[in-house]
Amino acid sequence: MSDSDVPLISARGISKSFAGVSVLRDVDLDLNKGEIHALLGENGAGKSTFAKILAGVHRPTRGTLSLNGQSVEIPNPLAAQRLGITLIHQEPISFPDLSVAENLVLGRGEDGWFNRVPWAEMTREARRQMDQLGVAIDVTRPMRGLSIADQQMVEIGRALASDSRLIIMDEPTAPLTPREVETLFGIARRLRDEGRTIIFISHRLEEVRALCDRVTIFRDGNKISTDPIDSLNDADIIRLMIGRPLKEYMHKHNASIGEVALEVEGLTLPGRFQDISFKVRRGEIVGLGGLVGAGRTEVACAIFGIQPAERGVVRVNGAPVDIRQPHDAIAHGLAFVPEDRAVSGIFRTLSVEQNITAAVPGKIAPRGFIRRAIEKLLAADSVKKLRIRLASVRQPIGELSGGNQQKAILARWLLADPNILILDEPTRGIDIGVKAEFYDIIGELAEQGRAILLISSELPELLALCDRILVMAEGRLTAEIPRAEATQEKVMQAAVPRIQQQAAA
Repeated sequence: MSDSDVPLISARGISKSFAGVSVLRDVDLDLNKGEIHALLGENGAGKSTFAKILAGVHRPTRGTLSLNGQSVEIPNPLAAQRLGITLIHQEPISFPDLSVAENLVLGRGEDGWFNRVPWAEMTREARRQMDQLGVAIDVTRPMRGLSIADQQMVEIGRALASDSRLIIMDEPTAPLTPREVETLFGIARRLRDEGRTIIFISHRLEEVRALCDRVTIFRDGNKISTDPIDSLNDADIIRLMIGRPLKEYMHKHNASIGEVALEVEGLTLPGRFQDISFKVRRGEIVGLGGLVGAGRTEVACAIFGIQPAERGVVRVNGAPVDIRQPHDAIAHGLAFVPEDRAVSGIFRTLSVEQNITAAVPGKIAPRGFIRRAIEKLLAADSVKKLRIRLASVRQPIGELSGGNQQKAILARWLLADPNILILDEPTRGIDIGVKAEFYDIIGELAEQGRAILLISSELPELLALCDRILVMAEGRLTAEIPRAEATQEKVMQAAVPRIQQQAAA
């Protein structure tokens, strides 16, 4: 067997348990040189645990790993980095007060870097990496204040700068625009052609099909199959992931449309969005589509009082309201599930029950003192209703999978019994099975007469769930499309100014 035929990584019998609970069982897998290999599975299926074992974040309970045919141990992330293995996390990890350039060279202490920092050389190298990614970022500015998409691109640049042989990308495209996704895919293909190996973890099957050579599917801690991507259709992949066919998992519930619950008129925040006007009725799901950066999240934050608009009117049940902070919005029956659950959605070190009851202090502390029995009862009831998978309501919420964290955030707001829900990318980074549960929950909330504003970058999601789709581009509303007339082409035409101009011409 020639060196080129030896797998870059060979895993044999890899198993992992946490506190006696088995999360990965006897996984055998070869990763070839010069391939892009997808790992698929529901949240908690074991794919991320396996990736973190390769990256030194976790040590296997049993099993062996080989690199280029030689047995290796990877006790920590630094050891993985020295072996040429880099993990790009789903949620960007950085030092916010250091510059982009400093973040790019973190961990590279060789050749005297610990004694003298060659600032000019570091800045030139950082600019070269960002140019290679096609991203216009000032590498001398602090990481704090960068968008999630730009932070993610810096992480990718860090992996390229380390000259890794194996790059693990865990949901790397979730915060990226279509153009940034294409840039990333171009870089991934080039790295593959150079002989490097990429593990690509994603819940977006269209991305896996467009990019990957082979796919390995995990379910309940077991490796189910490894196949060339061209040998499986989407129905095959979904069946292997969840163990059963999943038909029509995106469908519209039949809800009665009532009176206007939320109305915004002329909402404006200079530099962010301009003259935004729309209505959402009781029982109605109104989608807000557009590309990343179009201003959708900023509009949601303005309505909820996180960053109020400078001009415009918000009406709730027909009456003007003054919402200057989230507390005001909650008092008027609004709830907001934010896009970035890790930063804005959860209190990571607090328990699940504390996170779920955080928006209803009056219920758990009626006389100013927290009653733990009530807190536990309310949380347990929410866990049951939303089918949140966990060991205990008292475990830290940071230990839950992304989908279950998102359910806990939704449970928090449902305890406040809102009439109007603003859901910003509620299914970002969660698997198909949990998405199906979310779609049912959203439909049931509409059937209960709640008004829902749904922000999503996934067009199939908007088309399947929404009664109307509003589209934003460059801070303005460019279209309102009824459900019966909505197509992916119409939404994209309204979302991309260049296409609008061509259509007008």
